[in-house]
Amino acid sequence: MLQSKAVAPCGLVLLSLWLCIQSVPINMDKVKTAPKQDKLDPPQSADTGLHYDRYLREVIEYLEKDPHFKEKLKNANMDDIKEGRLAEELGFVHHNLRTKLDELKRDEMNRLRMLIKAKHDLKEGNGNTIDHQSLLKQFDHLNHGNQDTFEVEDLDRLIKSATHDLENYDKDRHDDFKKYEMMKEHERRERLKNMSEADRKKEEQHYEEMRKKHANHPKVNHPGSEDQFREVWHEGDGMDPEDFNPKTFFNMHDTNGDGFFDENELEALFTKELEKVYDPKNEEDDMLEMEEERLRMREHVMNEVDTNKDRLVSMSEFIEATKKEAFHEKSEWETLEQGPVYTEEELRQFEQHLANEATDINKKSVELEKQREDLDKRQEELDAKRLGLKQAIEDMERAKTHGGIKEAPAAEAQHAPDAPGNIHPPPPSHQQHGVPAPGHS
Repeated sequence: MLQSKAVAPCGLVLLSLWLCIQSVPINMDKVKTAPKQDKLDPPQSADTGLHYDRYLREVIEYLEKDPHFKEKLKNANMDDIKEGRLAEELGFVHHNLRTKLDELKRDEMNRLRMLIKAKHDLKEGNGNTIDHQSLLKQFDHLNHGNQDTFEVEDLDRLIKSATHDLENYDKDRHDDFKKYEMMKEHERRERLKNMSEADRKKEEQHYEEMRKKHANHPKVNHPGSEDQFREVWHEGDGMDPEDFNPKTFFNMHDTNGDGFFDENELEALFTKELEKVYDPKNEEDDMLEMEEERLRMREHVMNEVDTNKDRLVSMSEFIEATKKEAFHEKSEWETLEQGPVYTEEELRQFEQHLANEATDINKKSVELEKQREDLDKRQEELDAKRLGLKQAIEDMERAKTHGGIKEAPAAEAQHAPDAPGNIHPPPPSHQQHGVPAPGHS
């Protein structure tokens, strides 16, 4: 009950799929006539990271052109969106826009067909058959039963798919980063195994030097703290640090002017802190680690400030956070090198997984080599047959050229049909009635 009350009053309480892409405030006074059938400019908002990002954003941008849907979007709460009530408003969208949405859906269906074909082409070499319907189920943001028109179910599917995918997007990024770090360590250890004792000691010494050099950086302010924002205010904005004003700061960094800090605007605030730790010119600094650090900072601030969990920080949420005691604390942020990203057990399991994959690949390689040998053998047999047939045809052509077709054997000639102009008398038993036999008068 309390949670429902917390989200209901928000004028733009939208799921992240809506909020990540909305770039300007809604102004109903400017939209009074039927929408024009104009083309969309390329989406200007930040990429959501979803494989259907462009389709998602173009659908939303077209829907925002409809006055009725804009009004419903403005007043929607979290339950309206999640339970499909907002999607049902599609029936009231102007028919010109519905036509455009139909086109978008057909384009997206064609894109998915190309992806499925590409996946099929990659797999057909190993003899496996492809279940195209199973592949289509991986793209739940579309209703594949109707491939031509954009209906309520399409909007409902798009909302639910994007909601689920965005909620898991950060987790997937963390998992990918952990695998990246484990692969780095695995490859390092494998290189050491193949070195001489002297080279191994030298490499280990260099590794430790780089690790210590990377860890030797200035203090990193806690993201979302007063010290962190004052540093941006002073060094980034050129303002007097003693005149820090949260409301002015918010307006200066709300770059699209929609009254919210979205995830990208929030992450931009951490650049000064990240530059203390990471420099692309330094051998010891890994830029992929910097992006993981940025993600950790953003998640931390969102957890502290985004009270309604809509993946946006409103002006009121920001101002409220600056009044808390934690905002004024002088704590230092614990960067990645200060805590392990993975455990030794996780690394062991990862390496075992790599070994299993290598075994499977080797097994498949042997099978493919055997298939190749079988195909080569069959090709040789076909080539031999083709050569024999070619030789027979050439022999016949030579026979025709040098004297024509040979006479048939005598036994065959006796039974050959009589040719016109070469008539032989019939045997006596075949004499016609009334015709005298030779020697009789």
